[in-house]
Amino acid sequence: MIHGALFDFSGTLFRFEPGPGWPSTTFDEPMRERLTTVLTSPSLSADHLPPDLADTWARRDLDPDLHRTVYLASLASTGFELTEEETELVYRSLTSPDAWRPYPDTADVLRGLAAADVPVAVVSNIAWDIRPMFRKLGVEDLVTEFVLSYVEGVIKPDPKIFTIACQRIGVAPENAVMVGDSPEADGGAAVIGCRTVIVDPAPTATRTSALRDAVAEVLPGV
Repeated sequence: MIHGALFDFSGTLFRFEPGPGWPSTTFDEPMRERLTTVLTSPSLSADHLPPDLADTWARRDLDPDLHRTVYLASLASTGFELTEEETELVYRSLTSPDAWRPYPDTADVLRGLAAADVPVAVVSNIAWDIRPMFRKLGVEDLVTEFVLSYVEGVIKPDPKIFTIACQRIGVAPENAVMVGDSPEADGGAAVIGCRTVIVDPAPTATRTSALRDAVAEVLPGV
């Protein structure tokens, strides 16, 4: 039986989708998509960075300063002629609630779980506080625990972060489901016995019911 739910943040509950003028009205859609991939892909390797930053890249979600260092370097490696001001603007937008769009079923799923007394943990490899995104949507109080890598000092797929999440919501791993968009990162929950469901990190306009379907698969009626 499933008694608790763990969710990834980026590409699962919310997606980084800045407005059409981001970061400049002179940038076309392919360029914006490339920049978005550099900023949010959970499986992007360090191949695009200088060798001395490879180890830092692996630890980027453990420290805000390291995160800024490697992502500014990543943006510089895209081949686009970004000015220093544009590079800073692009990076700073990552922490703006206005740049993150919830999936159409995010709020309904969280409300349904709360109504069914199913505790929820958001488990994210992230280097800043994501609560403002949930607060803007009016669902922060529906999340029992935020388990964030830069706070906990551990990143997915390390089983420890999923164990922490299960302990915080008071649910045994075998009675929890982990819903995420990355088989590599979120699939780590299976090591401790969590049921794992992977959703497609598609644009919010085209992915309308993946969360609802994932929850219904293991918690019928919620």
